[in-house]
Amino acid sequence: MANTNLANAKTAKNDEFYTQYPDIQKEINAYLDYDPNVFRGKTVLLPCDDPEWSNFTKFFAQNFELLGLKKLISTSYAPESKKYKMPYQPTLFESEQPHFDADKSKTHGKIFVLERDVTGDNRINIEDLQWQYLEGDGDFRSKEIRKLRDEADIIVTNPPFSLFREFVVWLMETGKQFLIIGNMNALTYKEVFPLLMNNLIWLGATGFVSDMVFGVPEGTVVKESDKKKAERLGYFGNYTRLGNSCWYTNIDHGRRHQPLKLMTMADNFKHSKHKDIRTNKAYQRYDNYDAIDIPYTDAIPSDYEGEMGVPISFMDKYCPEQFEIVGSFNNSDINQKAKENYVLSTNTKTIIDGVEKLWNGPVVNMCPLYKRIVIRKKQSV
Repeated sequence: MANTNLANAKTAKNDEFYTQYPDIQKEINAYLDYDPNVFRGKTVLLPCDDPEWSNFTKFFAQNFELLGLKKLISTSYAPESKKYKMPYQPTLFESEQPHFDADKSKTHGKIFVLERDVTGDNRINIEDLQWQYLEGDGDFRSKEIRKLRDEADIIVTNPPFSLFREFVVWLMETGKQFLIIGNMNALTYKEVFPLLMNNLIWLGATGFVSDMVFGVPEGTVVKESDKKKAERLGYFGNYTRLGNSCWYTNIDHGRRHQPLKLMTMADNFKHSKHKDIRTNKAYQRYDNYDAIDIPYTDAIPSDYEGEMGVPISFMDKYCPEQFEIVGSFNNSDINQKAKENYVLSTNTKTIIDGVEKLWNGPVVNMCPLYKRIVIRKKQSV
């Protein structure tokens, strides 16, 4: 089920979710563990950002020398261009600068640049950050921001949830490395899944199928259960948790090369922690596609050579040396085969957005199942 806050963000165009510093640090450290020089000599662009609110700029500015960055650029979006309107109050960081313009601050985006010691203390950190107004409102799709994208080596941000598909396309227009946050369900988007299947992008090192806490603007409606969960994680005030958020990247890290430890099919039937696997002592075969259904990632049999349908949460454990991704039931090739091999009956209709529609996903014993990714064992690992 899609997270309510993410669904509301798409509806209300409320894209103001602020990533927490520890989550950024934890994720970045995973790449440094794999390659200590991954950021060295690189220009990093943080679009959709604002150091007054965002921890991305704070993290990279404070660790500029440690990471060995060449240049840091972040850009913000004009308050009046945002779909979700909030009262705008300039900060002292902005208003005390001689080039501050109260009108421009509402209608123009800003660019923040860090590349040298400005204060003269022989260190390069957030105190040396310089800013100017952009010519436009800072929309990542503008020619102005595209030019900055083309200058950068690595792009890091939490893009607007409501524009995630567009943002991925925008990223893939270049060969640049990137690290972004998105919804777990974006795995199956037509703009995203083919990239995952062809190992052009993959999931990040942390934060998948676990809680990430985000700051939200004053007055944002937050579910009480999400607010309480954020408080249990140590965040009090204007925070919410998003249980299905994750990182997407094309920067390598060690966890994606760790193969799943799996049991044989026979051992799953004897020892699986899932009662239905032990009781049935069989994997069900799809009515509309030649593959077996594996309802749990840890129940994938190590000795099965054919195609298997697995939950999308499998992607968090996907090792490209261990498995090949064949497709998904959202993928046109898989769907076409499913439709050719099975006549959908009235029992395979489902309610989508209040409307009864034919189910295009996997079907077992005339019953529709949730989204599945189709995989095949690649080699013994």
